[in-house]
Amino acid sequence: MKRKRISLDALETASQNIKPKMHVVPATNDEEDIYTAKVGKKILSSVSNKMDLTSKINQATMWSEICGTSFYKISWNSNLGQVVAVEEDGRKIKTGDVDISVCSPFEIYPDSCTHQSLEDCESIIHARVYSAEQIKHDFGVEVEGKDINVYSLDGAKASLGGLGYYGLATKLVETTKKDSAIVLEKYIKPNEELPNGRLIIIAGDKLVYDGEMPYINGVDGKREFPFVKQICNEEIGSFWGVSMIDRLIPVQRAFNAVKNRKHEYLNRLTMGVLAVEDGSVDIDNLEEEGLAPGKILVYRQGATAPEFLGGEQVPTDFEKEEERLLKEFFSLSGTSDIGTMESVSAMSGVALELLIDENETRLKFTTDSMKNAIKSMAKHILRLYKQYATFPRLIKIVGENGNLDISYFRGSDISSDDVQFDTNSETNDTLPQRRNMLFSLLDRGLLADENGKISNSMKSKILENLGFGIWESSVDLNDLHIKNADAENVAMSGGKEVSVKEIDQHDLHINQHIAYMLKNLYSADVDKKIEENFLKHIREHKKFKGE
Repeated sequence: MKRKRISLDALETASQNIKPKMHVVPATNDEEDIYTAKVGKKILSSVSNKMDLTSKINQATMWSEICGTSFYKISWNSNLGQVVAVEEDGRKIKTGDVDISVCSPFEIYPDSCTHQSLEDCESIIHARVYSAEQIKHDFGVEVEGKDINVYSLDGAKASLGGLGYYGLATKLVETTKKDSAIVLEKYIKPNEELPNGRLIIIAGDKLVYDGEMPYINGVDGKREFPFVKQICNEEIGSFWGVSMIDRLIPVQRAFNAVKNRKHEYLNRLTMGVLAVEDGSVDIDNLEEEGLAPGKILVYRQGATAPEFLGGEQVPTDFEKEEERLLKEFFSLSGTSDIGTMESVSAMSGVALELLIDENETRLKFTTDSMKNAIKSMAKHILRLYKQYATFPRLIKIVGENGNLDISYFRGSDISSDDVQFDTNSETNDTLPQRRNMLFSLLDRGLLADENGKISNSMKSKILENLGFGIWESSVDLNDLHIKNADAENVAMSGGKEVSVKEIDQHDLHINQHIAYMLKNLYSADVDKKIEENFLKHIREHKKFKGE
């Protein structure tokens, strides 16, 4: 309905404000753990951009607001990533990558609906419809396809309670998928008999997998369900959340009833009520034809002429009840007068800011659930990369000003999966707020050095946060040298010989090369050729220094 659609738009705006900007807390205060924590943050930023995580969060939020519950599935897809080899039959071997998909509540079946969370369940079934062609591609088996009915969200024109009122409504629609089959995935949580859990996959009528749960995605190297739940409102003793629409339906019905009664009253006033003396006119003819313009009304001679009963007004109780129900609707749905331009145009900036804060407070439980879901997804992502990223992988991050940051990492570079939200991303994320904060810091001299001057690197960072980073040509040379040394590490670990440049910052390069050797080469069986390649390169740096 129209009012419900307004509330869903407010939730979509709220989900966009909760951008998946997170930081990883280092495992210890060691420099190596601090470095790996920075790598983890870059990984999360790269996956967020690559997977278009914001649109997936919006999609899951729509499901949770309509049905009360939605799910994210975080898995490893071997068909994604870069091509590393091509087999004789033309089949491409890829590095694989994290895959995030949104699951509707119609696809998830817990072992008991009385469990409060996923962690309480002993087993979970994921049922999804795939085309027969996709099943053959993913699982290598042929199944007989048939027509299967599925549910999806759709925006369509819907009635708003009768009397010709219509509006856009996001609603559930049933569609039919042809030549398809149901794929059932049953996940059994690890226990004493099954220390690594169990996964059973049935495509159509064929068993395609029966073995351990593949993903080490839990705390302390344990295996968990590859799902994250997001709800609208929690209900005690129930696995499923309570939809916002469940709370709005009684108010919407009452509002529709008041509207209908009001229009019935207006129709009666418009058409009028005719009073006639008994036996003075042909009642049957009058009821069938009414009093059309130009109609001649014949009444019995000597009788009282028919007349309209007038003087009635629409009772004010209709207006009061309608206004009260609208306020209750706004309060329950988390929207307010901010959705109408007439009221917003007459508000001051302070009043408008207070109204926005009030809306966010009403949506706090829903947004908290979204935050927890994003945080859990981030932990799953890092743990999957730690398990499957066995050789160097390239990540690219595009900043707000178009600057491109390229880094390499291995699974061994991920030492912590303690993910927290970056507080700045929620409180000071907008450009005006960021500018006000920076100007305040500049006025207090907190960004200057001990001599009261601002360094070139600090100028670059200030201008970047103000939105003018592309205007500043000065860059931090140390950061560039460190990135160059990291790229050399990856190249030398692959067996390539890298020459030392005269412009290198040799101390920084030597430290980066030694740290890489201690962390990666000497943590496993050392390849003597690669070790000698690194040592030769370090000697060249020292030779340039004159040591």
